[in-house]
Amino acid sequence: MPRPDAIEIRGRLTAGRDLSELTWLRVGGPADWLFQPADVEDLSAFLAALDPEVPVFPMGVGSNLIVRDGGIRGVVVRLGRGFNGIACVDGQVTAGAAALDAHVARKAAEAGIDLTFLRTIPGSIGGAVRMNAGCYGSYTADHFVAARGVTRAGEVIELTPDDMAFAYRQTGIAPDTIVTEVVLEGPAGDPEELAARMQDQLDKRDLTQPVKDRTAGSTFRNPAGYSSTGRADDTHELKAWKLIQDAGMQGVPMGGAVMNEKHANFLTNTGAATAAELEGLGEEVRKRVFQSSGIELQWEIMRVGEPG
Repeated sequence: MPRPDAIEIRGRLTAGRDLSELTWLRVGGPADWLFQPADVEDLSAFLAALDPEVPVFPMGVGSNLIVRDGGIRGVVVRLGRGFNGIACVDGQVTAGAAALDAHVARKAAEAGIDLTFLRTIPGSIGGAVRMNAGCYGSYTADHFVAARGVTRAGEVIELTPDDMAFAYRQTGIAPDTIVTEVVLEGPAGDPEELAARMQDQLDKRDLTQPVKDRTAGSTFRNPAGYSSTGRADDTHELKAWKLIQDAGMQGVPMGGAVMNEKHANFLTNTGAATAAELEGLGEEVRKRVFQSSGIELQWEIMRVGEPG
C-alpha cells in the first residue's frame, strides 16, 4: 500500500504536524500526518487509497480535546475551507461539519430558525453532532435531521437519527467515520427575539464561565445525564461542578494546570501546562470526587494520542 504522501490529493498533507496550536488547550505532540481535504470527493478518494492499517482520527477545531504529549500516530483529518458552508431553507439548516456552532446559531436566527442553544457551545457542528452537544435543556439530537459522512474505507454515507444512536454526550457512529455535513431543524422564531436571546445567553455565560482562559469547555459530564437548563428549578447536586467544589478541588493546581477558580468544571492551562499535567489533574479530580461522593465522573473532554 502507498504511503500517505504517495496518494494523489487536491487538499493539503503535512508530515509531523505539531497539534498543540490546533487545540484550545494548546498542548500535544505531533501527528504523523495531518490531512486537510479539499472536499468530500478528495477525502473519500484519500481514505479509499490509504492503507487500512493506518489509523485515522477526525479532528474538529480542537475545542474539546487533549492531545497527549507524544502526539497521534496515523493520519489526523481536519476539515476546513470547503466544509464550512451554511444554508437555511424551509426551516432546516444545512451546515458543513467545519462550520462553528456559533455561526450556525447566528445564521439560523437570521433566517428565523431557533437553534439558539448552539450559540454558546464551543467548537464546530461536526463535533456537536458527534458529541450530542447541548445546553439549556436542548441537545443536537433534538434538532438532528440527517448527516453525511465518509467511512474509514472511503465510502460516502448518509446518516439517519437511528444510525447516530444519540445518548448523553455521545453517539454510536464509528470513531473513524468523518461527519462532513449536517442537516438540523428548529422551530420558527422572530430573528430579533432570537438574537436578543443569544445575547442574553452570552452575557450569562461570561458571568459564570472563564471565557478568556485557556480551557476546553466542560471537563466532565454531569452524572445526572443532562445539561444545565438555565431554569430557576434546575437542580445542582449532580452537576459536575458542584461535586468538584464539594471535593475541595476547585482552584487546585498541578504544574501548569488548574481547576478554574471561576468555574470548577473547567480544566485550565495557565500557560505552561503539559498534556500530562492536564490529564493528571483531571484524574486526580475524578479520584477525589469518588472519595467524596461515591460518584465516578466521566470525561467530557476527549483524550487522544500517546504519552510523551
